[in-house]
Amino acid sequence: MDEATQELVRDWLTRASHDLRSSRVLAAQAKPLLDTAIYHCQQAAEKSVKAWLQAHDAPFPKTHDIEDLVERAAGIHADFGKHSQAAAVLTPYA
Repeated sequence: MDEATQELVRDWLTRASHDLRSSRVLAAQAKPLLDTAIYHCQQAAEKSVKAWLQAHDAPFPKTHDIEDLVERAAGIHADFGKHSQAAAVLTPYA
């Protein structure tokens, strides 16, 4: 993987990590903001799959559809298929 691709993957993963941290903070409040927390969970998952696809030089459209992204990833590595149900749950929160 060249340096430019590594940087793009690192950027996707950094943003995914920030979204996951945000979701945990929002969910842990005395009065949790669960609607916003689940949005950040969706974003973390989306960005993580995009990072994986980027690392494998697999093009993907501008989308928030984790189901589509997981399907694309499963085309490269079949094990990704086991994440289809989670993707279906999270996608509507985009």
